[in-house]
Amino acid sequence: MKRTILGAMTVPLALVCSACVTIEPVQPWQRGDLARAEMAFEPDPVQAAYRRHVEFSKEAASGGATLSGGGCGCN
Repeated sequence: MKRTILGAMTVPLALVCSACVTIEPVQPWQRGDLARAEMAFEPDPVQAAYRRHVEFSKEAASGGATLSGGGCGCN
């Protein structure tokens, strides 16, 4: 009996707690804010290239940044 009551209360509770969210497209006047340098994934391209080079050098045995695995070859 308790399972039926719990089941009957779970469905309406899940429907009430779910959020209806609509995603609006980026407006033309908002594009300038999103194009700032601090919003980029890699704000400094020189430093990003250096980090990729170091990661590739350390993980050369496994394929650098493109493949997973250990650099020592002991997979």
